[in-house]
Amino acid sequence: MTTPSIDAELIRRMPKVELHIHLEGCFTPARIAELAERADEPPPRPLGELWAVDNLADFLLSLDWVCSLVRDAETAETIALDFARYAHDQGIAYAEVIVNPTHWTGLSTDTLFAALASGFDRAARGGLGDFRLLPSILRQQSADDAVALVRWMGAAGIDRIVGLSIDGNEAAAGRTGTRFAGAYALARSLGLGATAHAGESSGAEGVRDAIELLGVSRIDHGIRCVEDPAVLDLVIERGITLNLCLTSNCTLVYGHLDAHPVVELARAGVSFTINTDDPETLGVTLCSELELAGAHLGWTTADLVAAQRRAVRAAFCDPTTRLKLTGALDRFAQGG
Repeated sequence: MTTPSIDAELIRRMPKVELHIHLEGCFTPARIAELAERADEPPPRPLGELWAVDNLADFLLSLDWVCSLVRDAETAETIALDFARYAHDQGIAYAEVIVNPTHWTGLSTDTLFAALASGFDRAARGGLGDFRLLPSILRQQSADDAVALVRWMGAAGIDRIVGLSIDGNEAAAGRTGTRFAGAYALARSLGLGATAHAGESSGAEGVRDAIELLGVSRIDHGIRCVEDPAVLDLVIERGITLNLCLTSNCTLVYGHLDAHPVVELARAGVSFTINTDDPETLGVTLCSELELAGAHLGWTTADLVAAQRRAVRAAFCDPTTRLKLTGALDRFAQGG
């Protein structure tokens, strides 16, 4: 372990970008308790143990229960504002927030995303940050379901929707790249960004499928590409950015940080960013994850800024927003 040359205060002050964060994993304990009491819904396990699970399937069931408590647009807008306040406190200037509508059974897709976009619009007006939306396919869905979601995205007219995601249990669903290739092709034809969870509960083959069948420009996790040198080479050759989540990966895949392949990925020249995945459920923040990465990789301030520049380049934002984020990083790097 290398002694870090960056500290928590420096990380907090730096304007940050996050590309791999699920809104479903951002509910605070207080908000969950409030919603459960209002709905008179008993939790699947005691609230203090809600996230004390050791497998992805049980984790997803808990997410389903929490999101099902949101049953009107006003509450969904409040959840968006909760996220914006968290992000502002972390110094996150821009985030692309993954939202899987299958978890939110109390609301239609129209109502859910309109309310979340309204909350993020209010946040932007209040100076809390710029937050965009990535609707996500669940791997267990059908090809028709996925295409329907993308068609809805194209017709909804919600400017804050900037790309398509897919998540869920890869190990349980099996290889789904062929099933969802049509939805991703349609998304790309609409000018939407393309990202996918892969190489977490699947091996390197999941990463290959995401690149070759879904046409993604970045992958959420992607860590297990190191298990196949040919797939690792493919990631590098195509310039794919991996959105890593160290604590999440250690919780569900590796057990401890020394077993995580982030050092190998860095030495190989892979473009990667640092993210939280589900900060409330994991008890982390973007600042704490960057501090963890910096200590483990021996980062300097220049390395920290470089990681944020990679995130800006990989973001699905418009050129004006990208220029604004780059300018903020330039000023920070220059000591402004």
